Amino acid sequence: MKVTDFTVRAPGGERSLADHAGQVLLIVNTASKCGFTPQYAGLEALHRRFTPQGFAVLAFPCNQFGAQEPGDAAEIASFCSTSYDVTFPVFAKVDVNGADADPLFDHLKSAAPGLLGSKTIKWNFTKFLVDRTGRVVRRYAPTTKPEEIEADIATLL
Repeated sequence: MKVTDFTVRAPGGERSLADHAGQVLLIVNTASKCGFTPQYAGLEALHRRFTPQGFAVLAFPCNQFGAQEPGDAAEIASFCSTSYDVTFPVFAKVDVNGADADPLFDHLKSAAPGLLGSKTIKWNFTKFLVDRTGRVVRRYAPTTKPEEIEADIATLL
C-alpha cells in the first residue's frame, strides 16, 4: 500500500492523499503547545523552498502527547497561520497510536519503524519522508530539526 492510497480527515471533510501523487511528502504529527512547536517555522521554510519542485509538508495535529494540542480545527488553523504563517495543509486532529490510530499512521509506523523496531510514535513532531511513488522512505525523531532533513528531500526531488 502507498501513502497516496489513503483518505484522511481534513477540516471541511475527507481528502484523498491521491491529490499528492507524484510529490515528495513530509508527514508530521504536530501540536501547538509543545517544546518542538517552533519546528513549524522550519517545516514552512522547507515547504516554501521545495514546493515548486513537487514537495509538500502534511501536518496532522495530535493531542496524545501531554495534551499539547487541545484546540479544535479552527483554533489550530488560526494558530498555525498567525504564529508561523503556515501555508502547507493542516489536516484534522488524529490519534497516531492506540486502537483509534488513524490508518495512515498505522501504515507509516509499519513502513518505517522507530528505534529498535518500535512501531509506536514517541512524541509530537515525528516526521515521515515519502518518495514520489508514495513509499515511506524514512522516519525522523521529534528532535530532528526540519533543516536537517533538507538534503534527504533534495535527493528525492
